[in-house]
Order: sequence, then structure tokens, then C-alpha cells
Amino acid sequence: MTAAVVPHHVDEGPRDAPALVLSGSLGSTLEMWRPQLPALTERFRVIRIDHRGHGGSPVPPGPYRIADLAADALALLDSLGLEQVSWCGLSMGGMVGMHLASEQPQRLRNLTLCCTSAHFPNRSVWTDRIAAVRAGGTASIAAGVASRWFTPDWAARNPDAVEEAREMIASTPDDGYLACCQALEVWDHRDRLPAITVATLVIAGSEDPS
Repeated sequence: MTAAVVPHHVDEGPRDAPALVLSGSLGSTLEMWRPQLPALTERFRVIRIDHRGHGGSPVPPGPYRIADLAADALALLDSLGLEQVSWCGLSMGGMVGMHLASEQPQRLRNLTLCCTSAHFPNRSVWTDRIAAVRAGGTASIAAGVASRWFTPDWAARNPDAVEEAREMIASTPDDGYLACCQALEVWDHRDRLPAITVATLVIAGSEDPS
């Protein structure tokens, strides 16, 4: 593991409400959660985070591991004086949530896992992505990755949202994106899943190609 960093974050909502951390996918920033804010900030203190290597967060030297991203999250919770939070993670953010739930269960009140996995049996997905980013940077893969985030019909009706997602990916630092791809390439948390005892909601998309 590398040294923990406190990730860039935005902290909104009532100070006395239960704390909810929103943790996004590879190539995203905390802006991906903006559409959900009006509903969530009525009930929660909402803390959105940028993973290391993404958005406004530091970009320490790679490779990273999911354990590093989880350590960053704990550093943030400690800095905010939060002993326990609800965690909602999408894709890579869900993997961070799984790690926290199995290794630091006392820090989570409950866990929501969105379109994520404990393991990728086909590592070539990540070795190919790493090679593509090394060759052309995140801008070279942004359109293709963004196209996988939306169904074709929805994308056709919401081109501005698709373009925003493409720009989000393209603006992710190459080194940070690569180092997170290296974390996903070796991620395998299957043997630790039985250790997760916190109440967990798992959400999957029927048309999610990942």
C-alpha cells in the first residue's frame, strides 16, 4: 500500500443528518452524482469524493490498489470526524465500499453497491485499457468508455450528458487513470465477501455491458 491521501470532496446537506458517502466509477469525478443531490440532501449529509488520481484529488505515483483508495476514504472520514457513514459506490466506488465493509466494518452503517464486481475474470479488459491510455492518454478512450455508460436510446435523447461524461473521462489525469486501471486489473475480493455483514443493497443494470 502507498501512503493515504485525503481525497478532494464536497460536503453538503444538514450537519445533523446521517452521513452518506458517494463514491464513483473509474474516470468519473464527484460531479457524476449531481443529479441525485436534490433528493439526497433532504435526508442526508452527502459527501461526494474524487478518487485519488481523479478530479481534484492528488495523483500519487502508481500503481494503486483498492486498499489504497479505501485508506484514502478512511483518512477523509477521520479528517471530518465521522465515525460511521453509509456508503454508496458505483463500479470502482463499490469495490472501495466492499473493502471497507470487510476490513473496517465498524466504519459503515450500511452499504449500497451499484453495477460493481468483486472480481474481473478477464484481465485483458484492463491490460488493453492500460495500453490504450499509455499510447494516447485518457482523451483517446473517453468517447468509447462514455458510450458504455448509457443505453443508446437514452444517449440519443441526452447528448449533453454524454458529452459531459466524455469530458470527465478525458480530463482525468493519465497517470491517475492508469494507476486505477492497475488496481482493477488485480482486484479479487471474492474470498472476503463472507466477512461483509453490514446491511447491503446490490443494484445491477440489465443493460450494463460491464
